[in-house]
Amino acid sequence: MIQAADALLLDVGNTRLKWGIYKDGHIGRSGSVTHESLRETAFAALTTKLPRSVVRIVASNVAGASFATRLSGAIGIHCNNEIHFVRSEKKACGVTNAYAQVRRLGVDRWVAMIGAYAEKRSAAVVVDAGTAVTIDVIDKSGQHLGGQIIPGIRLMLSSLSSETADLPTPGRSRRPVPSGIEMLAANTSGAMMNGSYNAICGAIDRAVRVVRADGIRPRIVLTGGDASSILTQLDGNVLHRPNLVLQGLAHIIESES
Repeated sequence: MIQAADALLLDVGNTRLKWGIYKDGHIGRSGSVTHESLRETAFAALTTKLPRSVVRIVASNVAGASFATRLSGAIGIHCNNEIHFVRSEKKACGVTNAYAQVRRLGVDRWVAMIGAYAEKRSAAVVVDAGTAVTIDVIDKSGQHLGGQIIPGIRLMLSSLSSETADLPTPGRSRRPVPSGIEMLAANTSGAMMNGSYNAICGAIDRAVRVVRADGIRPRIVLTGGDASSILTQLDGNVLHRPNLVLQGLAHIIESES
């Protein structure tokens, strides 16, 4: 086990980067920064928040090779260390990949499943509600049963606006997502927003019903930028883990120590 030594964990998504400092068996300081801020500040929006030296740097990256190269350069100069980019494997930390071509499974999904399974060692529906929404199921033995990918809230709204003539682009509201009969909106922007949330929650609920019908009793483990907005809309046993990918990276580090 890593002790008295810092590891930098990086969860690079499509719209933002989350980071955490792993020390003495837990994630201490953490934060996030948008890709836009990274571009505008030449990565200073990230590096000014990080220690100058760490023993190890581990990353999950779905933002592409070009971004990985630029990130490696900035972090390498600041932390005097190289980034190890995690890849999806056939099996790791008790989780077995369902994909025949294991590297085709998005590494963020893979690491999130590792984080979810390590916490409870039980069946789970792992949901990452970000730019895209991914839904993956693992059984109590850690076997990945497969998953689904659907557009996230922003993508649903932008596609409705761009592919139709008369629908607006709703602004993201800070108000709680309505439930019950209030889910039926009395204006177009509200109907688009509520419909998008309802589509995502419906997909999650159906995934749970399907696996329960097969004799699996999963808990929902929810992460991602839109997780807090849909949390109260889901029925059943839901765990909200904002840093789930970072948790998965920490478990990968521990398993390799």
